[in-house]
Amino acid sequence: MVGPWSPIHLLSIFTLRLLPLAVWKAHTHQVAGSPALMIYLFSGALVVAGLFTLVPGRIMHAVLFGG
Repeated sequence: MVGPWSPIHLLSIFTLRLLPLAVWKAHTHQVAGSPALMIYLFSGALVVAGLFTLVPGRIMHAVLFGG
């Protein structure tokens, strides 16, 4: 953590920056870039964020692995 900021905040900025770009590419039929951006969004927003919830000291870590 750096002050009130944690790595999950960087992930949020990444997602908010990438989503409009991916939607714009899909809207303008730029097929080459849109699927890759959506995969990055999926992996970042769901998989990485899901892994952040399992960090020791978080509630989900205690639920899954015991307190």
